[in-house]
Amino acid sequence: MMNTRRDFRGNRSALFDGIEEGGIRAASYSHEIDEHDNDRAMDGLQDRVILLKRLTGDVHEEVESHNHVLDRMGNDMDASRGILSGTMDRFKTVFETKSSRKIFTLVATFVVVFLVVYYLSR
Repeated sequence: MMNTRRDFRGNRSALFDGIEEGGIRAASYSHEIDEHDNDRAMDGLQDRVILLKRLTGDVHEEVESHNHVLDRMGNDMDASRGILSGTMDRFKTVFETKSSRKIFTLVATFVVVFLVVYYLSR
């Protein structure tokens, strides 16, 4: 019985001694950490962190420039909304009075006639 138990342990250790994790044998992993491999891994991580820092800086600059453009566009839209509102108020005033409506019809007729003559003469 002792012999079978010893054979079982021998077979088990022979089975798991061949397994490798990350290029380092599993049985010797906790005892033999190579400093050179650690240094290379640290350098790789440092390079990745530097790259990520640059990328986040670029993304931050891009977001700031887009925010600036959107703020300017919002201000321009507000200004054009004010101008359009003033124009619509003037049109309302023109359409409210009958004499102004006749003048508007006369001006609109002249504009249409001018456009027709312009396109026919081309």
